[in-house]
Amino acid sequence: MVAAVVTANPLRPLIVVAGPTASGKTSLSIRLAQAFSGEIISCDSVAVYRGMEIGSAKPTPEERRLAPHHLIDVAWPSEQVTAGDYSRMAREALDGISGRGRLPIVAGGTGLYLRALIDGLFPAPKARPELRERLRRHAADKGPEHLHRILTRLDKTAAAAIHANDVPKVIRAIEVSLASSEENSSRTPMTEQWQKGRDRLEGYRILRLGLNPPRALLYERINARAAAMFDRGLIEETSLLIERHGRECRALTTLGYAQAAAVLSGNLTREEAVAVAQQGHRNYAKRQMTWFRREPEMHWLAGVGAEEAVIREATKMVGDFLRS
Repeated sequence: MVAAVVTANPLRPLIVVAGPTASGKTSLSIRLAQAFSGEIISCDSVAVYRGMEIGSAKPTPEERRLAPHHLIDVAWPSEQVTAGDYSRMAREALDGISGRGRLPIVAGGTGLYLRALIDGLFPAPKARPELRERLRRHAADKGPEHLHRILTRLDKTAAAAIHANDVPKVIRAIEVSLASSEENSSRTPMTEQWQKGRDRLEGYRILRLGLNPPRALLYERINARAAAMFDRGLIEETSLLIERHGRECRALTTLGYAQAAAVLSGNLTREEAVAVAQQGHRNYAKRQMTWFRREPEMHWLAGVGAEEAVIREATKMVGDFLRS
């Protein structure tokens, strides 16, 4: 391990490792942390929850021993960690890591969390409980996909980033977009409102690395990972989480857990659940790539994060960045 390079640049360095699910972000971020005296800040909306080990694909205890990790297991599944919560905690972690003279590396695939951290959040309109309840009933009657299509009409960018099964986030995005029409003469999509009055991250210069494996390889990895989750006991883990936090727990609507819960309720067979989860993760990967391609100055790496060629390229880029 070598110390992070110190330069005369007054801005502190920050590395971002982004990309779709199963692209090897954990592997690459650990190798970079080892090479540059770094600490990793997880950017994953499921890894923040305790007890959600298998379905989140969070770094294993062995991997966490290879490099310090932050923002893993910081809340219970029955609690809600918003993008604002994440941004506040991640910025505190950033300051601590930089203050220790180490290199912060933000690694993960939750685009909304990453944008909240770097670009800040807009002043959100007040909650509208009556609208939320109406939208919840709509989702229950017609299914979450129908609600997601409504969001797509209102805000295509938000719809690309939010999974249809994440009903609370879909509802909030619809709520924010509709609220703008009451305050102005026209509706303003939530993602456009993000540009107004945000508290952007200051004091850092950022190198963004994006993993972009060939699609066939990525889908092969996604399918294998989803199947392995069930082999490792995802259904049993989900059963325990339901027992502890209730079937209505929002975190259990995420990919993998939703399908495992459907097996427990008798709505899917195990084989059907695996296939649905695999398809869901592939669809999610497409949405992640759509989101990250909009990120400014993303340096794309054509491969998986564990490939030595990718590691060498990323290591060189980080080294050059730190020396600049």
